[in-house]
Amino acid sequence: MTARIAAHPGQSRGRLAPEEESAHRSCFQRDRDRIIHSSAFRRLKHKTQVFVAHEGDYFRTRLSHSIEVAQVARTIAGALGLNGELTEAVALAHDLGHTPFGHTGEDALHRLMAPYGGFDHNAQAIRIVTRMERHYAEFDGLNLTWETLEGLAKHNGPVRTAASGDDLPYALAEYDACHDLELHTHASAEAQVAALADDIAYNNHDLHDGLRAGLFTEEEVAELPILSECYGEVDRLYPGLDPYRRRHEALRRVFGVMVGDVIDTSRTIIAEAGLGSSADVRHLGRPVIQFSQTLWRDLQGVRKFLFTRMYRAPMVMVQRAQATNVVDGLFPFYMSAPEHLPRRWQADVEAADTTTALARLVSDYIAGMTDRYALAQHAKHLGGPGGAGSWPSHAPDPQSGEKTHGS
Repeated sequence: MTARIAAHPGQSRGRLAPEEESAHRSCFQRDRDRIIHSSAFRRLKHKTQVFVAHEGDYFRTRLSHSIEVAQVARTIAGALGLNGELTEAVALAHDLGHTPFGHTGEDALHRLMAPYGGFDHNAQAIRIVTRMERHYAEFDGLNLTWETLEGLAKHNGPVRTAASGDDLPYALAEYDACHDLELHTHASAEAQVAALADDIAYNNHDLHDGLRAGLFTEEEVAELPILSECYGEVDRLYPGLDPYRRRHEALRRVFGVMVGDVIDTSRTIIAEAGLGSSADVRHLGRPVIQFSQTLWRDLQGVRKFLFTRMYRAPMVMVQRAQATNVVDGLFPFYMSAPEHLPRRWQADVEAADTTTALARLVSDYIAGMTDRYALAQHAKHLGGPGGAGSWPSHAPDPQSGEKTHGS
């Protein structure tokens, strides 16, 4: 049953460049399909979550994470009667703007871009899907619907607030100036589902990857909030179960607890608010898709544990320092020698008539790199870090040396 607050394809605000509608797919289905077929989406295969890609094929990448987020989001959307295609589109695209080396790369690039408007991965995702993907004859970008773009811009909440004023990431401000995304309001319920599905997915898989990497033990994890109950249930039902199956059974129950809590809590919020349309969701003034206060408090305990034992673990900190060194080296190199950007980028280099324009071009290029390609380019142009430690000195170029838009 479709909820009254669900987004309806027939009521979409449309695309910036008008197109003839498909006879077989809704506008949101077309958005999802364009995202899946984009160059930026394919490159997520070689962009990391926490570990650098070469550390092992087992660990999650941005691509596997995005697929997991979409699966969780689709489940929640279906239970709440929301539009599954829009939910899936936002979920699949939410990480398109991430740099190589996860948040470490983003932090470095934001610092380097501070004189030129900074860097924000959510804003970069908008820049990619509205400008940098150049495949179509009639427009730049993917020409996604207003609803999908809105979801990418503000799935975590309003972007333009009393505190922020008009201090927006340049990539977002640039597009919003020509296509108003109503950045002062909340996003659709579908986009809010994608945001919480992101939380659910990384909470679960970071525990799994951290255990796999030996950053903490099964016994330590089994004492955490939520997990203690899940491990206890598995031990009661399957005494003596081998460790790998025990871990899987416990963590899949953690998944179930988080998903069920979001569904139950959100149903209550929606019913009590008396919402009648997707517009009501945007103007309610608070999210309608939420965890319960009890589960949210427990999740903060899990996140604190992961921050200390995983995100700031010694082996991860070594990788963070090396990753920062790579980005810190590549940015000034390309700024001083833009002729080393690929040939397909040279027309834009020539058109960059200010230092800021060049910096944003260089930022686009570095942000589009995979981990392996960034390492290879650093080794090629600056002599490291590939030859100086555990990181490879050479890696294949997933971009074939081509520009992100049109590659």
